[in-house]
Amino acid sequence: GDIFDGLFGGGGGARPGAGPRPQQAPPPKGVNIAYEHLVSFTDAATLAPQRITLRDGKTVEFKLSKGVVAGQQIRIPGKGQPGPGGNGDAMVTLKIGKHPHLVRDGDHIRIDLPISLKEAVNGGKVKVPTVDGPVMLTVPPRTNSGATLRIKGRGFTTKAGERGDQLVTLMIHLPSDAAQLAKLGECLADEAVRADMGV
Repeated sequence: GDIFDGLFGGGGGARPGAGPRPQQAPPPKGVNIAYEHLVSFTDAATLAPQRITLRDGKTVEFKLSKGVVAGQQIRIPGKGQPGPGGNGDAMVTLKIGKHPHLVRDGDHIRIDLPISLKEAVNGGKVKVPTVDGPVMLTVPPRTNSGATLRIKGRGFTTKAGERGDQLVTLMIHLPSDAAQLAKLGECLADEAVRADMGV
């Protein structure tokens, strides 16, 4: 009777000392596959969609996260090796390329922009490269070399979803023609530009 009670649940339930039946672990997933992906400076700043070719030859698209930095990893689910419990993931480590003129400074972007002496003296509008394309920047009259102007919202995308700024440092570029420089030197009067240094 005890045997039949144990088999069919009779006799007042489970026998003393009988524990829960152990559960089997889920079958393991396949191994993750590591990739490296070079993101252009412009794409990283604007969070442009990216495409990567996997080992099987297929191409997949993925998005960059806000506040993206070099060395960050992006997980693409199900694009790793197959396994009993499903495919592993693709783990993409990001590299960020350099720009010929722009430099990242946190969430901001910096650029040293050459301007002519005439533009520095008279002021005016100059074209400035940005990650969103060229924009026109107003240079105030009598601007000294090294002055920095700000272009709002042309930097990298922050973790909060906002854009940093672009900081433009103006660098006066003298004429390369020797005759022009000599003529210019004759027209300019000497000025005590270092008087505040005591020299």
